[in-house]
Formats: sequence, C-alpha cells, structure tokens
Amino acid sequence: MRKIVLLIVGIVLTFTTTAKKKDLKAITNVLAVQAAEWNKGNVAAYMKGGYWENDSLLFIGSKGPVYGYEPTLKNYLRSYPDAAHTGHLTLTLLNSKRLSAKYYFVVGKWQLERSAGNVGGYFTLLFKKVKRHWVIIADHSS
Repeated sequence: MRKIVLLIVGIVLTFTTTAKKKDLKAITNVLAVQAAEWNKGNVAAYMKGGYWENDSLLFIGSKGPVYGYEPTLKNYLRSYPDAAHTGHLTLTLLNSKRLSAKYYFVVGKWQLERSAGNVGGYFTLLFKKVKRHWVIIADHSS
C-alpha cells in the first residue's frame, strides 16, 4: 500500500512540475511578445499581447490606479505618443510564484532606452489563465 501511495505522490509531483514549467514558459512568452510589439512602436499590440481586455483590468502607476483595458490603453498612448518616447523596451523577469493553477505573481524590471531620455523601474504583475491563455489582470509599475 505504501508503494502505491508513493507512486501516486510521485506522479502528482511530476505533473505539477511539468505544468509549472509550461505555464512559466507561456508567461515568459507573453512578456517577450509584448516587448517585441513595443519595440516596433506598436503600443496597441503591446497591450493586446498581454493585458486582459476587461473593465476589471487594474493598472497602478505613478498617478494611481486605473481600471479597465481602454483607459489603460489611452494612458499608454498619451504617455508614449511616438518613437522618441517608446524607444527600446527590455523586460527582465526577477521572480515568479505560482499561486494556483489559474494565477501567477511575477516581479520584474523594465528599462526603456530612448531619445527622450532613458527611464526604468520595476513591476509586479498578476497573471490569470483565461480561456487557456495567460493574461495580465493587474500591473503595478514604478
């Protein structure tokens, strides 16, 4: 009986580790797609590539919280109106934590090299698996 229990535990642990690796790879890919779109100067595609298209999306920046996909997109477009302001984005993943099968918490660093002046900071993201895709449902960037 003990061997059966150990076998079942081993199978569950293997499945969980494989699922975690697959999820983290998918999340890393979301960030890579976002950076690629940003670096093309396509802020709308950057948003579409990772953010939850929902009124409950939460973005917290230096001016406080903003709720909703459209208001967040409008803020991005206002703050980054042209190539001089978008520049080249580098995202560095510093830490990630699986909260459940549907949620991941991610900590990272962002850096913009641009002619309007380089800027950078850190971010925390809450990812949620929605319809088999990982999307950012909350972003706190500073």
